[in-house]
Amino acid sequence: MHPAIERITEIFNQRGSDQYGTEAVTQLQHALQSGLLAQESGAPESLVVAALLHDLGHIFKDDALPLSCDQNLDDKHEFVANAWLKEHFGKVVADPIRLHVVAKRYLCTKYPHYEGELSPTSRKSYHDQGGPMSEEELAAFEQESLYREALELRKWDDLAKDPHKQTPPIEHFIPAMQACLA
Repeated sequence: MHPAIERITEIFNQRGSDQYGTEAVTQLQHALQSGLLAQESGAPESLVVAALLHDLGHIFKDDALPLSCDQNLDDKHEFVANAWLKEHFGKVVADPIRLHVVAKRYLCTKYPHYEGELSPTSRKSYHDQGGPMSEEELAAFEQESLYREALELRKWDDLAKDPHKQTPPIEHFIPAMQACLA
């Protein structure tokens, strides 16, 4: 197995059982649900892998996530593992991950009803991450070459919080990760 994929599985084995902030799922459950939603929608493998790994930054280092919405929930996780992901999987996987937080801000700004559909934790982190975007920020986001992919990823991210959803194990996604190696 490629060392980058070994590292990913090692991270999920060590930290995947960590609670996903204040949500009712673990880091691993959230990742697997996101990847599965992408796969079930017929997304390309690069976007399936991005969906699977979009929150790797939360557990890439030893820092713990806040377990209370009373704390600032913006840990800049979209940047934590981004250079490493880009090195191993390229821009097509890493950029939607880098953009998935700002994609939430974009969706909430362009479609105000979207904020009401967020979980309480995601709504709190939306405000901690900057809240509504300015016209300049909206335009800059739309100039990103993979912004549409980031918007799709964001939607799966917001749906991947079901504590009862059955998913395949992380090994199910190894072929997709192998296919996306840079």
